[in-house]
Amino acid sequence: MENTKDLGFCKPPLRDVMITAIKKQNILHNPKEKADWFGMFDGYDSCSEDTSSSSSSEESEEEVAPLPSNLPIIKNNGQVYTYPDGKSGMATCEMCGMVGVRDAFYSKTKRFCSVSCSRSYSSNSKKASILARLQGKPPTKKAKVLQKQPLVAKLAAYAQYQATLQNQAKTKAGNSAISVEGFSWGNYINSNSFIAAPVACFKHAPMGTCWGDISENVRIEVPNTDCSLPTKVFWIAGIIKLAGYNALLRYEGFENDSSLDFWCNICGSDIHPVGWCAASGKPLVPPRTVQHKYTNWKAFLVKRLTGAKTLPPDFSQKVSESMQYPFKPCMRVEVVDKRHLCRTRVAVVESVIGGRLRLVYEESEDRTDDFWCHMHSPLIHHIGWSRSIGHRFKRSDITKKQDGHFDTPPHLFAKVKEVDQSGEWFKEGMKLEAIDPLNLSTICVATIRKVLADGFLMIGIDGSEAADGSDWFCYHATSPSIFPVGFCEINMIELTPPRGYTKLPFKWFDYLRETGSIAAPVKLFNKDVPNHGFRVGMKLEAVDLMEPRLICVATVTRIIHRLLRIHFDGWEEEYDQWVDCESPDLYPVGWCQLTGYQLQPPASQSSRESQSASSKQKKKAKSQQYKGHKKMTTSQLKEELLDGEDYSFLHGASDQESNGSATVYIKQEP
Repeated sequence: MENTKDLGFCKPPLRDVMITAIKKQNILHNPKEKADWFGMFDGYDSCSEDTSSSSSSEESEEEVAPLPSNLPIIKNNGQVYTYPDGKSGMATCEMCGMVGVRDAFYSKTKRFCSVSCSRSYSSNSKKASILARLQGKPPTKKAKVLQKQPLVAKLAAYAQYQATLQNQAKTKAGNSAISVEGFSWGNYINSNSFIAAPVACFKHAPMGTCWGDISENVRIEVPNTDCSLPTKVFWIAGIIKLAGYNALLRYEGFENDSSLDFWCNICGSDIHPVGWCAASGKPLVPPRTVQHKYTNWKAFLVKRLTGAKTLPPDFSQKVSESMQYPFKPCMRVEVVDKRHLCRTRVAVVESVIGGRLRLVYEESEDRTDDFWCHMHSPLIHHIGWSRSIGHRFKRSDITKKQDGHFDTPPHLFAKVKEVDQSGEWFKEGMKLEAIDPLNLSTICVATIRKVLADGFLMIGIDGSEAADGSDWFCYHATSPSIFPVGFCEINMIELTPPRGYTKLPFKWFDYLRETGSIAAPVKLFNKDVPNHGFRVGMKLEAVDLMEPRLICVATVTRIIHRLLRIHFDGWEEEYDQWVDCESPDLYPVGWCQLTGYQLQPPASQSSRESQSASSKQKKKAKSQQYKGHKKMTTSQLKEELLDGEDYSFLHGASDQESNGSATVYIKQEP
């Protein structure tokens, strides 16, 4: 199903759909006006027409005093909006007390502002008439209507509601752990002419698989901010530029004037397809800046929108459905032990944000021993996974499940590709190249240390392994983070030789002969390269795998088949990370805003300099204390974001089926 549609004669024609909605609301007053395709145009007719209505027995005898022409309003189905030409001819709703232009009121008598007010009045009148008869009085059509709410009361309630929302927003902002005040994706992209990776590049993200052909020139209905009314009104805008979920919009009527262009998140709750206002009885009001440009906005919009495209009618529903996640708090999983990479432990899902899980180890009494990863991470598995493949596992000191905790159903985890280990397969001692899990900017000489079941391998980095093998890490055979011997040379990537190896430049032929080793067969590696859509220079939001709770502004700086080089804006290249194109640790621009996650802006120069000096000092100290990982790259840590604690980290790339890679960090003990 296409995600955009023709506004003129699509299937079904949007014109017919909207006329049907209009007729249901009794908005289309003159059926002879065939050019009036959209209910949103009602109320834009000139007041020069005869707006007087003859008196009838149903009309109130009260006279409505004329209001100043600078405060003309229209009420349509419970909402208030301005009248474009500002002419008078006012009326007061006999049910709710709302004041508006008489010609826009409901029914021929113009006594009510909407269908709902008319029905409520009729219902109350019948009750009053019955009561009069019971009391022996003659029935009258001028029966007093109860529960009449004046305009002032409604405006006061609205003002109080707005004040409450503002206070809540201030409170939420004040509780934010990390301030990102001053950073705006829109300003950042506009000022530097950046481009962002399309949403379709991120299959694991909301709408990633159903974004469709949402592109420039698509028309949508959005809140009109160029308006002084006390209630929310809408207008039509066109997409000028797309950047992930964010779109640069321009109100209809501004043509080449970009003075009021603005950015918004397309998946936000206030974004709707054209026709939504007509179907929902919401007001469409032209911006105040261009209100004077046209006397007939109806004809203008018909001309502008004929043949244009808009969002599908179920767009908001799809957004909502794509943000439903199967993992829930209190679910138990097996996850890599961040202190001993070679084994797993039981952890419990503490919270879920945008598919990212905060996991807390089951034995953590104060629930602070945690880390973040995506639900598609290859580092998490169902309970019993370690035993089934022969992976090391740390038994919990807790003999039984805590109340409310339950095992996560196995089908919720990312599926790995089935492999045939009966024929030629990986063997212990074989050499290969692998992304260094403790220094994600490098690809190193590595060795297969153990072959597990179901295609899983334990791998170690040559020259930097702990004596007890506690820093081995588990990859699947189809992982995009392991490569055959010679991969770096062919693709002109610098290969990091084993620590202490002196025969430079490094030559694989000499190294294999000196160590008496063989290279893993090339045919055993994953050669699939999807049409991922990434291009060099594209902006995105990426997890800092050295501290996976942080998501930062980032750029794709290099692409090698399915391998992406991710650069964190504002930081030096030594902080770059190699990531798979299907990694669930990469997100479109605007993902943090959509899910409510905290985005880290580009680092300033002063911050980088202070971090570099502090990191170098800590790097030396940690290399003396932590004997297991001799090559800790702690200079890559952003110290002010770590609350004074020191970490090393593991990056694990998933197999082809599981949409990429994920992370875990290791807290070092003093």
